[in-house]
Amino acid sequence: MLANGWRMIIVAGLVLLDPWLIECQTINPDRDVTLTRNYVEGETISYQMKAINAGHMRTIRYEAQANARVERKPSGPLVENFAWTGLLVNGQTVPLTPTSLQFREDLSLSPEYTLSVPDLSKVQPILIGPITDLLTFYADVQLAMRQKNLLRTGDHIYVKHGTPSSWADGTYTVFGQDSIDFDITLTEMDQTAHEATLLIRHVPPVQAQIQFPARWMVAPVGDHPNNWVEVEKTAQGKYSAEVGKETFEVAIRLSLPSGRILSAKMDNPVDVLGRDCDDAALLNCGAPQRYHIRRQIFLLAEKSK
Repeated sequence: MLANGWRMIIVAGLVLLDPWLIECQTINPDRDVTLTRNYVEGETISYQMKAINAGHMRTIRYEAQANARVERKPSGPLVENFAWTGLLVNGQTVPLTPTSLQFREDLSLSPEYTLSVPDLSKVQPILIGPITDLLTFYADVQLAMRQKNLLRTGDHIYVKHGTPSSWADGTYTVFGQDSIDFDITLTEMDQTAHEATLLIRHVPPVQAQIQFPARWMVAPVGDHPNNWVEVEKTAQGKYSAEVGKETFEVAIRLSLPSGRILSAKMDNPVDVLGRDCDDAALLNCGAPQRYHIRRQIFLLAEKSK
């Protein structure tokens, strides 16, 4: 899970789904305009993203810059076509390679657009975190916008999911899964300030559906069944195996009536039990260690010029 103390996650906690299954909902009786993204072709968007990755071995901080223009794809929907133009890690500028500078990330809050993880094979590994974190924010907002009963302050919806998502690449991360449901609240609908605020919590389902590569991973690490597991192959040919409870709390502020993301913050703690193992079957392992990992991501829109 940790490469030199940095958690290199591709899509952990990011679930791209058809989110029409709703377990329960609390609706205020007075109706109002639903949350939607009203795109204008040619519109420009710029975000600054900051992150604190507090890992088991060390803490890494990054800052990244992403700029986009709204374009219409041949298939019809309008998308925000993002380019990543700057990256700092622990206060030091990290030059982006030509392929990283050429990389484009299409994102959209339109319900007609299916979000997906882009091809990350040609970008620098250190840029994968910012790319997938931005995708997580968009996936959460799109999921909330598809729920047409989020209308007034206090409206609440629980989206039951649980189906595992995987971020294993088969080389470095040989196994990685998590399982979550979504608890969504419209915490504020301020028509005077023309803003809305969402709280999207990624929570462990009652029964997680992830697979466990070894029997010792089944026992709960926290107060819920384990909903997160990862196995990485080390440079020495051994295996770092971890299991635990993962949650996300994502607060997102939207502009009205455009639906544009103004700011967002994500708190992603994981309670972990980890073991270093000599074999791929995770049978010959050292003593277990318990520790806590926490990722905090902050996104802020820059004013249009």
